[in-house]
Amino acid sequence: MAKLGFVASDTEEAQKAQEDLSARYGGVPAHDADVIVALGGDGLMLQTLHEHMGSGKPIYGMNRGSVGFLMNEYREDQLLERLSKADVTTIRPLEMTATANDGTIHKAQAINEVSLLRQTSQAARLKVSVDARLRLEELICDGILVATPAGSTAYNLSAHGPILPITAQLLALTPISAFRPRRWRGALLPNRARVDIEILDPKKRPVSASADHTEIRHVTHVSVCESTEAVGVIMFDSDHGWDERILTEMFRY
Repeated sequence: MAKLGFVASDTEEAQKAQEDLSARYGGVPAHDADVIVALGGDGLMLQTLHEHMGSGKPIYGMNRGSVGFLMNEYREDQLLERLSKADVTTIRPLEMTATANDGTIHKAQAINEVSLLRQTSQAARLKVSVDARLRLEELICDGILVATPAGSTAYNLSAHGPILPITAQLLALTPISAFRPRRWRGALLPNRARVDIEILDPKKRPVSASADHTEIRHVTHVSVCESTEAVGVIMFDSDHGWDERILTEMFRY
């Protein structure tokens, strides 16, 4: 029988679920588990994926939070049977390399997206290159993001970016409230592409960069590409897999 490791968010509902499931199915520390069961919302799922990136351990989430796009329905019964039938999907995170205005270099990974946002009332002025070729001399906007297929239904969708099938070998490059060029709606890039974003006039128009939950303030340059090494593993119930969830989102509007 597979050894299960239960992790939960801090909410009372999630903690109670962890207690009940551990009593029913047993539980081991996450690093000793064959499968990690995450109880909470999408935030906990992202945190758990980050913590176990590259370990090969599959993460199976059950929704005990407010947002649960990455989670399965919470049910206590037949958990082992659900796990044995679950679809397994591997995902590769983005790697962000951000240079701050003091010259320090920061690296972080993002499962959903890397986003750049203005820090003040002044709009950001950005220069965008793809694979070392200049594509936008000047983009005036609130920000810009690079999203994975996994993250295409998150912040990217709210910014009117495209929804990507989970198996698509693409990245979404999406502006946030673009002022100039006003008609530019973003681009679809091959997942092997490298995006470089230079912040123009960073002292007057400061910009922050975030890779999921990791934020770097006052950046001058950000480089984003898909990781060639790190891999996360996520599990979904076979009757409601990730492809089905994304198709549902596509036809919801």
